Amino acid sequence: MSEEDEGGRIIFAQPRRNLADERSTTLKSVGVDIGSSTTHLVFSHVRMEQREGIYVVADRAVFFESEIFLTPYRDAGTIDADALGSFVRDQYAAAGVTPDRIDTGALVMTGVAARRRNARAIGELFAVETGKFVAVAAGDRLEAAMTAFGSGAALNSERTGAVVMNVDIGGGTTKFAICAGGRVAALTAADIGARLVTLDGDGRVVRIEEAGKRFAAEAGVVLAPGERPPDGALEAMAAGMADRVAELIALGKLSPETAALLRLPPMRWDGPVDAVTFSGGVSEYLYGYEEERFGDLGPLLAREVGARMQAAGMRVMEPVEGIRATVVGAGQYTIQLSGNTIFVAPGDALPLRNVPVIKPDFDLEAEELSADAIAAAAAEALERMELADGSAPVAVCFEWRGSASYRRTDAFVRGVAAGLAPVLDAAHPLVLVCNGDVGRTLGLHAAETRALGVPVVSIDGIALDTFDFIDIGAVLPGSGAVPVVVKSLIFPASAAVGASEP
Repeated sequence: MSEEDEGGRIIFAQPRRNLADERSTTLKSVGVDIGSSTTHLVFSHVRMEQREGIYVVADRAVFFESEIFLTPYRDAGTIDADALGSFVRDQYAAAGVTPDRIDTGALVMTGVAARRRNARAIGELFAVETGKFVAVAAGDRLEAAMTAFGSGAALNSERTGAVVMNVDIGGGTTKFAICAGGRVAALTAADIGARLVTLDGDGRVVRIEEAGKRFAAEAGVVLAPGERPPDGALEAMAAGMADRVAELIALGKLSPETAALLRLPPMRWDGPVDAVTFSGGVSEYLYGYEEERFGDLGPLLAREVGARMQAAGMRVMEPVEGIRATVVGAGQYTIQLSGNTIFVAPGDALPLRNVPVIKPDFDLEAEELSADAIAAAAAEALERMELADGSAPVAVCFEWRGSASYRRTDAFVRGVAAGLAPVLDAAHPLVLVCNGDVGRTLGLHAAETRALGVPVVSIDGIALDTFDFIDIGAVLPGSGAVPVVVKSLIFPASAAVGASEP
């Protein structure tokens, strides 16, 4: 198989040299965030080092950050693809980079922008035009988790032992994520944002979202396109939004008005929250990074939220990234090689490209495995990553524990197949990826004993995690191994809790 057949993704150092032959290599990475309110790009150099046969990110250096561009709309339900395309092309030119020189990256569509009529088409278009991409149309759960990592809240919680809540206030939605021990322990999202109503240069209403109408009604005003809001109306709306944000941060019983704004189930967390970080566009005003106004509620909302945090005595810390939390260092590639204890049937089931990874919370320590518990964990992971509709194949990543006896193997395979029913029912392959040496055993059992009626790909010796996407190449002649390209979002390191507080 040629490098071209693999999409050109493993040739980075110089022509005709393979990444697998390099101890260290540097890739050009780009991230594009198309959000409800703003669109921006970040270009990075990502240095990869081979450690114990696996390429890991050793260093990332941003070499260009684009302007912050107000996401353009042709009308209330349609993103202006032409204006967006012009902006992206201009930023590539300013960075001195052409798409064919980009090795890796991610395109992320978030908030209200991801729900526009032509959002999917735009995502697919830009994924093709801007380089070798993993295109991610982030739903509320995924976006909440990504901003928790991008803001540094997750790593803060791991390094300090503190419980950190990240609150990402964007143009159309606000995402909440509680981080403990380096993981996202609880999250939710609500229809609260700075651009639920937008104004032109004369202060007249340009667009108002449904949630914006709700806040206007609570403030006792009616807003209509082309009209100026009554005096004090915008301030009252911002105050109402801030009340809802504060109520969600407090983790108490929610009022009916706040509950009605939720896009996900409410957060469940029994312990205290030690610190709060803010990210998203509104955070730029909250921390004093931005003063310019963009015809929305951003400055007013930031002021009101800050006042409520001070009144509540909440410990507010600065994020590593604010408005760029979702997109900083958007993509990385690693390459791994799965050995000859693998199973692929039929032989033409490979290659697979851009397969999202789920990492269910399997309990594999017990001598007797519970197929029901495994099924529940797999189903929950699908739901969490918004893949439960069966529209795409998934790779189930796990760390095998204990023996690979027939009983344990059978319980595991039965449970995974049940939990992945929406995916397998749609005729997508069963893809199992573990870090042990039981890939062939599990795959053979799935194919011969369970008779699933779909291709089975079971590989081992591979380390993956949530948010990864993988390419699995065809079996290499002679070796029986398969090349695996791992692509994931890179998130920055974090300062300690309390190191910098406003």
